[in-house]
Amino acid sequence: MGKVKTQPNRRDFLATGALALLGTAVPRFERVYSAPSFNLIIKGAWILDGTGGPAWKADLGVAGDTIVALGEISPEQGGRVIHAEGMCVSPGFIDIHTHSDYSVLAYPEAESRVFQGITTELTGNCGGSAAPLSGVDLTRRRKQLAEEIETEVDWTDVESYFERIEEERISLNQAILLGQGTLRENAVGLINRPLKPDELASVVLAVEKGMDQGAIGISTGLEYVPGSYTPTEEIVAMAQAVARRGGLYSTHIRDEGPNLLAAVNEAIDIGRQTGVRVEISHFKSAGRPNWSKQDASIHLVESARRSGVSVLADAYPYHAYSTGLTIYIPGWAQEGGSEALVARLKEKVARQRIESEVAEAIRNDPGSYDAIVISQTRTKKNRNLLGKNLEEIAADWNVSPLNVLLTLLEEEAGAVSFVGFGIKPENVEKVLSHPLVMVGSDGSIMAPRGKAGESRPHPRSYGTCPRVLGHYCREREIFDLRTAVKKMTSMPADQMGLKDRGRIAPGKKADLVIFDRRTVEDKATFEKPHQYPIGISHVFVNGTPVIQDGDHTGKRPGRILRADS
Repeated sequence: MGKVKTQPNRRDFLATGALALLGTAVPRFERVYSAPSFNLIIKGAWILDGTGGPAWKADLGVAGDTIVALGEISPEQGGRVIHAEGMCVSPGFIDIHTHSDYSVLAYPEAESRVFQGITTELTGNCGGSAAPLSGVDLTRRRKQLAEEIETEVDWTDVESYFERIEEERISLNQAILLGQGTLRENAVGLINRPLKPDELASVVLAVEKGMDQGAIGISTGLEYVPGSYTPTEEIVAMAQAVARRGGLYSTHIRDEGPNLLAAVNEAIDIGRQTGVRVEISHFKSAGRPNWSKQDASIHLVESARRSGVSVLADAYPYHAYSTGLTIYIPGWAQEGGSEALVARLKEKVARQRIESEVAEAIRNDPGSYDAIVISQTRTKKNRNLLGKNLEEIAADWNVSPLNVLLTLLEEEAGAVSFVGFGIKPENVEKVLSHPLVMVGSDGSIMAPRGKAGESRPHPRSYGTCPRVLGHYCREREIFDLRTAVKKMTSMPADQMGLKDRGRIAPGKKADLVIFDRRTVEDKATFEKPHQYPIGISHVFVNGTPVIQDGDHTGKRPGRILRADS
């Protein structure tokens, strides 16, 4: 075997006419690599290395799970050769905001993620994580979770949760944040009061233990119970422990509507006080009455960065969000959990108070009941409502939309998901294109079968990354291709502290995506969300093909990515 030639062919690059899309400079590699025995060679592709730098035409060599060479490589040097002329190769996409904590056990082949090129997920967002699972009312919580996810819930701490996933084997890599709401519920349950000093100390200790076992930080969901019960001082104490270990603080801020600016300031102030890296989740201004606040919220983040606060944000490429209907229920009505909520909905005086507060919340976001579309219910009884908005259901039932909302929560024990069309499309582009914002789907692992197949979820679980590449990059041209790739690779890798992923370079892990920039496109829609994208031909996870010629191979080479791993 001869040497690997490391000088890319600039003449071939210029001849493609792709300069406007892919950049004009060609990097020169100083080091000449001795010729290894590659198990994979990708020939003639446009390399988008994830850094945001220009693309160049080169071959890529993989040995085991690692990228070992870039340049001109003889096909005879590899066990398998993919001829990718005219195609793009990028690092595997890293989804920094997902909710696959439990669904990864139901769908270990991770179809909705790997078909769109996602090779690494960060779970445990919005204050809720699968682990640790302990403490208050544990038996009931285990039983309820097992019924919801239809699998055994047998772990306790982060390490045993990781062991469970490793036993199952999965098709992509996963890392985890510790959910602040989960830690608080473990300690005291769903109680609306500040933690006592010894309780807070136990929560901080749980943060330290969880991070020592490999969690990369904490998350908050301050619009949800019990995050909404939590004063800023408690979060600061937890964030200090995270900062000492070099971790990440990801936050679903306290309000994305009327009090958006105060909520962004709270996140920034936590970063300023503790020095922790801050990630503002699914950055948006929700609800028509609040759309004008988006510019000011962006300026707050820009100003904080200039002053030395390490704050970034993520966003998804859609003008609708998705969550549970309990987002509109006041915190006092949710204290004690779903059974307590249902009891209050059945009590006349409490229900009247809830009605008044919910009506006000919906006036603020999304602004009308026809913008709230039911996507999932706990029982089959109301499954015929999927895809209908509250105005439509109200007309069928001959009641008010507010009555529909509360009745559904009562009948479904608080477990009703919806898609809310409350984001201004122009704001989506403004946020998504901002240099301090990366891509995060807010979706989860699923497939068009089983329990997920019975729902009508937000299309972001299937289409986020190809939508960024196709709709927003190629069609809307809100950024160029190299920037789009950076927002899904090196930016989230750096924010998560992943040193060996998110970039194409010798020594980095071989998480790779081969796609056609001319045809890549999301197919999942709000009406038909269970559809895989097109234009992504190959996806490799740790050097192993998971998607090959557009089909899932059934292989499960994914790993748990622990902090400092």
